[in-house]
Amino acid sequence: MSIVVRVALISGSEAEIEVAPACSIDELRREAQRRLGVGRGKLLSPSGRYFPDGDITVAQAELSHGDLLSLHREPLRLASTVHAFAAILGDGTVVTWGHDAHGGSSTAVRPELKHVKQVQATGSAFAALLADGSVLAWGNPECGGDCSSVQERLVNVKRIEAGFHAFVAILDTGSVVTWGDAAFGGQCSEVHEQLQGVQQVSCTGYAFAAILDNGSVVTWGHPAHGGDSRAAQHLLKNVQQIKGTMSSFAAVLDDGSVIQWGPPAYGAKAVQVPVENVQRLEAGFHEFVAILQDASLVTWGHDPWADGITVLPFKNVQHVQVTDTAFAALLTDGTVASWGDADSGGDSDAVQEQLHDVRCLESSGGAFAALLEDGAVVTWGDRQRGGNSSSVQAQLKNTRAIYANGYAFAAIVQNGPVESVVTWGNAFYGGDSTYVQAQLSL
Repeated sequence: MSIVVRVALISGSEAEIEVAPACSIDELRREAQRRLGVGRGKLLSPSGRYFPDGDITVAQAELSHGDLLSLHREPLRLASTVHAFAAILGDGTVVTWGHDAHGGSSTAVRPELKHVKQVQATGSAFAALLADGSVLAWGNPECGGDCSSVQERLVNVKRIEAGFHAFVAILDTGSVVTWGDAAFGGQCSEVHEQLQGVQQVSCTGYAFAAILDNGSVVTWGHPAHGGDSRAAQHLLKNVQQIKGTMSSFAAVLDDGSVIQWGPPAYGAKAVQVPVENVQRLEAGFHEFVAILQDASLVTWGHDPWADGITVLPFKNVQHVQVTDTAFAALLTDGTVASWGDADSGGDSDAVQEQLHDVRCLESSGGAFAALLEDGAVVTWGDRQRGGNSSSVQAQLKNTRAIYANGYAFAAIVQNGPVESVVTWGNAFYGGDSTYVQAQLSL
């Protein structure tokens, strides 16, 4: 004998669904999604608890006629390696697309990818933090796609950070677990005892730097690319932020000054960069960019004393994004200024008239995308890396967020309660999301 249950969204929308006792909870969830016109979500019992994993039936769940269930949906979130994307869906599962060998295929761990809280990415692998504090990894094993050697230690993980070749899991105790390429940060045994009370982790291309709760810094990884900070330790006090280029670190202290260390080619020395009142720091492949307290902008390279500091002619800067060889700054009036390699987005003249009321910027390895306040998107830079979105422009309305990997962009578009993913750029490396579109509504 069938029963009728009610399923409601947090918005208040509700649907009455007639189900047989033998009907599975998963089938009920899919029917609720169809009736309510939404994508994937988690079905909660009348008591507000998630139903257990497995294909249990309505009878086994002890549902009664008239019960009110909730369909809970987290906002769609994305992460990316250089060549692939991973999407955390509304029910906490994950779908991937792009180059299989670089994280685009998660087949090996797919059955276990449930209740996912966070996904992080190295250059070629993904790691997912689950609700129970455990971790799953997939993709290129040499870049962290295999965490089996440290799996037993990956418990009570608070969050995951990533470099280009390795992962760092920060535990709820403030200690860390690392895996991936040992030479480039996947192994931290020499400094493991010092890694207590970790608050933030940053990386160059080949090394990591951790800010501890006392404001000091611990580094590991390739010594020639920032992993050796011995020359800087006497200066690294009360550190607030660290950023890394491919081979140098720069740290912002609480007084707004900056300390830099890195390549032996520049003497393996630590220097106090001749800038003051730094509010926020960003880093490209080879240059640092600092937004100062007065919202002006300065930039410098690996040797700030020999090469000097460049004061850029931009004021009222909110945020800076970087491609491999170009920069773009979002100004407080909602306009954008760009500089650097024109082919990689350093020249935005062709779209400058469209760049107004910009909400945020995103960058691939060679192109920029600007999300406007009205939900439209403007792109420029290398066409092969997402600099031309004309093929999907009609779909880029009501855009909520933009993500990028090295070669493609992915936009989350919101039409009422329905979220969809629109992609462009190199199809082989994530610019084609045909597969994920089908998964959004299962």
